[in-house]
Amino acid sequence: MNDEKNQKKPDSQDEERIAWHPAFFEAIQMELEEYGQDLQFISEYPLNTEPLRIDVIIIKKHKDVVIEKNIGTIFKKVNILEYKSPEDNVAVEDLYKVCAYAYLYKVLNPVDIREITLTFVGSRYPRELIKHIEEVRDYLVEEKSPGIYTVKGDIVPIQIIDSRKLSAEENLWLKGLDNRLKAAEIRRVTGEIARQGNAARIGAYLDVVLKANKESLMEALKMSGTQLTLDKVFEEAGLVAKWELRGEARGEARGEERKASEIAKNMLKNGFSMEETSKLSGLDMAKVRILSDTL
Repeated sequence: MNDEKNQKKPDSQDEERIAWHPAFFEAIQMELEEYGQDLQFISEYPLNTEPLRIDVIIIKKHKDVVIEKNIGTIFKKVNILEYKSPEDNVAVEDLYKVCAYAYLYKVLNPVDIREITLTFVGSRYPRELIKHIEEVRDYLVEEKSPGIYTVKGDIVPIQIIDSRKLSAEENLWLKGLDNRLKAAEIRRVTGEIARQGNAARIGAYLDVVLKANKESLMEALKMSGTQLTLDKVFEEAGLVAKWELRGEARGEARGEERKASEIAKNMLKNGFSMEETSKLSGLDMAKVRILSDTL
């Protein structure tokens, strides 16, 4: 059977392809922003003239710079990062592919192999990969902090990051690069973007996070203050005209509120107390009082 026939084709805009890698490039820069003057970030580094590219390379501009951020304590001179989207997984084959990238990079550039590190970032625990590392490669794998696993035994230092296990307090940007965010997590990410005023710098990140979490975004828009925050970050990121869901989600949120208001009115007319009406309709007491005064 033809492989093309087996491939699932998108049947709506909800299933459009999401560009996770550009978003990851922005997220990793935000995570290491305090070291921005000391690090050089390179996206899709070409190893040769063929389509063989490293996802991200982070180069220390000064050898003696110490990175204290949890995801960067392993860093040396040249740091190669492999990123897998939430729909994918870091596999055994990725280990050997990226190791090959490191050796080829060393051949093409004047760098000590001991000054290269490898980082694999995914959104789930790579059970098969870690099992292979421990049982086949006979290396030691340790979880040095939540979601960050170090591999000991290879000449090239290796770490594996499960972004869903990272702390939101320390790694907001990587943890937020997911398709399972809840409404409160959407508010936290967009609120921090608005607070820092850096939406223009991470437009790809914002676009991906919101598109991958449409249902949670719609829930977030029902929360007080979220709509105003999103208006601000969309304008700063230049996504107002591009991102159609913004209007759709806000319209749906308003529609849901109108529906709840009609339900609340009928309940009040039928003798329900304001407390009972608020609890069963989902409207807050202030809105229920306003409706009660209009009857």
